[in-house]
Amino acid sequence: MVMRWRHLHWLGLFLWLALSCPLGLADVLVGRVVAVADGDTVTVLDDSRQQHRIRLVGIDAPENRQPYGHRARQHLAERVFQRDVEVEYDKRDRYGRILGKIVLDGEDVNLMMVRDGMAWHYRQFQRDQRPADRALYAAAEREARAEGRGLWADPQPQPPWEFRRQSR
Repeated sequence: MVMRWRHLHWLGLFLWLALSCPLGLADVLVGRVVAVADGDTVTVLDDSRQQHRIRLVGIDAPENRQPYGHRARQHLAERVFQRDVEVEYDKRDRYGRILGKIVLDGEDVNLMMVRDGMAWHYRQFQRDQRPADRALYAAAEREARAEGRGLWADPQPQPPWEFRRQSR
């Protein structure tokens, strides 16, 4: 009976890990950022000269037509444009874009955008993130809000998902 319980314990642990880590076995795309569309979307050119549209997973930056939209785009461009990056990803969105985490010199660029007050932690789609990243991004947003960084200098910044809903 002890052996069976032990096996069930390990099976339960394995299932918990598999279900709690949606990006557990992420693919990695390596390439150069050749375009920055806005504060959460870039284009990466890989070694075979193929372009990939990347939607930064876990964040939502202001739209270009919103306050801080151009600043968010510029902030991201200053960090990654014409730089070689790694993109960790596991899936694509309904528009065919890769939902990915950009890593530059070991730094999580998506997290940097939230930490610097240039984007929201996109909680509506946080299931696309690793659990550890969810906690980091939420904490980074709380800190940016508390310190009034970037878009949080505005007393009532409008989230981009509300802006898009109103624009329709």
